[in-house]
Amino acid sequence: MTAAAPRRVRVTFVVAAAENGVIGREGVLPWRLSSDLKYFRRMTMGRPIIMGRKTMDSIGKALEGRDNIVLTRQTAVTVPTGVHVVHEPDAALALARRFAEARGADEIAVIGGAEIYRLLLPDCDRIYLTRVHAAPEGDATFEVDPALWVEVERAPMPRTERDSYDATFITYDRRPA
Repeated sequence: MTAAAPRRVRVTFVVAAAENGVIGREGVLPWRLSSDLKYFRRMTMGRPIIMGRKTMDSIGKALEGRDNIVLTRQTAVTVPTGVHVVHEPDAALALARRFAEARGADEIAVIGGAEIYRLLLPDCDRIYLTRVHAAPEGDATFEVDPALWVEVERAPMPRTERDSYDATFITYDRRPA
């Protein structure tokens, strides 16, 4: 009997970006979207998550139900209990893959910020984008290059009284090479 091939773990980005590409301003989100936070939780729960130090600082704690990995160049960084620190993109992905296999998860979620998205873009297979229908000012951006990505799903985010803007959930898969 031959052993089954190992299951491929997909690398995904989970990101909210305004129509002008803004994802942050001075280390925080430039909007309040309770509906998107619920979507974020659903898309990351039970999966390893990779983030940068600034994103970890803005969250301030390990996100429960997920293996938290911080990718940073800083060698002396203090993180909350339960957060793993790595210093190279390959090390972040290797650790996340080990966690995914242990959990039986089929995806690794990269949750920002802009520099982490840039570093891990070559490894990304899918993007879960919340397109925020606004154009706030900001200092961190994220764009989806249509030459690399194809839209595979789209759904409106119903705005509630706890959301500052309307938004749309869009899923992109990497175009075949």
